Amino acid sequence: MIPHTIIIAEAGVNHNGDIALAHRLVDVAADARVDFVKFQSFRADSLATAEAVKADYQKIATASAQSQRDMLKGLELSDEAHHSLLAHGRARGVGFFSTGFDSERVNFLVGLGQRLFKVPSGEITNLPLLRHIGQLGAEVILSTGMATLSEVEAALLALEGAGTPRTRVTVLHCTSDYPAAPNDVNLLAMQTLRDAFGVRVGYSDHTLGIEMSIAAVALGASVIEKHFTLDRQLPGPDHRASIEPDELFALVRAIRNVEAGLGDGVKRPTSGESRNKAVARKSIVASRPIAVGELFGNDNLTAKRPGTGLSPMRWDDVVGRCAMRAYLADEPIEL
Repeated sequence: MIPHTIIIAEAGVNHNGDIALAHRLVDVAADARVDFVKFQSFRADSLATAEAVKADYQKIATASAQSQRDMLKGLELSDEAHHSLLAHGRARGVGFFSTGFDSERVNFLVGLGQRLFKVPSGEITNLPLLRHIGQLGAEVILSTGMATLSEVEAALLALEGAGTPRTRVTVLHCTSDYPAAPNDVNLLAMQTLRDAFGVRVGYSDHTLGIEMSIAAVALGASVIEKHFTLDRQLPGPDHRASIEPDELFALVRAIRNVEAGLGDGVKRPTSGESRNKAVARKSIVASRPIAVGELFGNDNLTAKRPGTGLSPMRWDDVVGRCAMRAYLADEPIEL
């Protein structure tokens, strides 16, 4: 059975507070045939204090004198926008969900009918939010950027203690740097998470390009999350570390090809290989003319294509026997 990796196109805050731009992001995600397009649900006043500073990558991409909270205010999605985007996603045939950054926003998303919830990397140590999401008993995606193994374990225990078994949790390996350098990705840590906690794993990709996401699928990721934008040159904190539409299309194609290539793990010839056996393999043939009664041996036998006669794996069955008839050079040996 071919595996199916869940691909989440992370629109995040790349709508820049513009509902028309957000709708266009949904259209791109639908056209790329991802499984979900995801946004972020927050109220700036609940997310950050007035003194909270911006990350270095945010300072580069936005007005440096602006506080983090002021930046976030311009990136909020209204309740009406959520309803509109949900309806648009349904109309376009792509799943819609959003990350709630506090309990009030999570409750709002529950009211929208959302049944899949993301714990972003920054909230992995937010015990009240973990418990609130955990008591829903829904499917959970837990992102682990900036986290140690013990912090991941504590978050899983919090979700479980609140009522969500880890069989409903997918843990995403993540490097919370924007963009993340390839030598900081450490993709093998995804397998460490799987082995340590017995959970489904995936990868939240903040690198430039699509190679790391493709590699993660080959390593067993069941979920891939990737930020995308209409244009990396747009103003805003996350555009520069996002992929553009043509890259999103390429990513989906590559992941589906890798899935097909992974197969079921059973080693057996394909139908195409079976047709090629006679062409590519060899048979035992006479290396020179052989007279009746002559003994077969290394001096008068060889292996050549096609593989329609005796397999060279029966070499020891042939050597030392007496030729029952004469053979011309290259003629297949018979027993």
